[in-house]
Amino acid sequence: SSGINAEYGLAHAEIKQGVRQVIGCKDPGSGKIGLSVESISKGVFVSYVESDSIAAKAGLRFGDQIVQINGESVAGWNKKKTIEFLKKADASQIRFAVRDRPFERTITCVKDSHGHIGFQFKKGKINAIVKDSSAARNGMLTDHFITEIDGQNVVGMSDDKILKVIKSKERTVTVTVMPEFVYDHMVKHLGKSLKKHMDHSEPTEL
Repeated sequence: SSGINAEYGLAHAEIKQGVRQVIGCKDPGSGKIGLSVESISKGVFVSYVESDSIAAKAGLRFGDQIVQINGESVAGWNKKKTIEFLKKADASQIRFAVRDRPFERTITCVKDSHGHIGFQFKKGKINAIVKDSSAARNGMLTDHFITEIDGQNVVGMSDDKILKVIKSKERTVTVTVMPEFVYDHMVKHLGKSLKKHMDHSEPTEL
């Protein structure tokens, strides 16, 4: 039912505190995991998850902070060192310790009687907030990029596609946002083709 779907979207969007364990491996064919990273403030962050990849199936998400790989702390590592370490890692099992999207936050918005969500965006960036809307009341800010809708990654999607995702959702929509200065750093090495291959799958099960 639609109510259950909305509840699930909210549950999947939740940014949990603490560190979780993620276990993956390399694709036997390509030898890849299907992710890329960026280093920000001495931390290593997931900047890209390929559609249908091992990383996507293991539950790694755009904006997640990787704190350990195979028990080794990655604090202070740059992108190159992290990728090199992953290349050398045992293909059969790679253990990640991950903190849920620390630069992001979720805002619950309720559509009005016309189906409007209470904010406007251009190229994924929120640039206007409707006065007295639920987005305004719940603390939505401009100069933030939309990264997820009900837990579904929308990074790299066109505005039309993001709008389509919003329209397909129930009256209550959970929007995940990231400040512009962090987002710009995260996506600076992602070309159009990478954004196209980004995991945009809908969450389907808890």
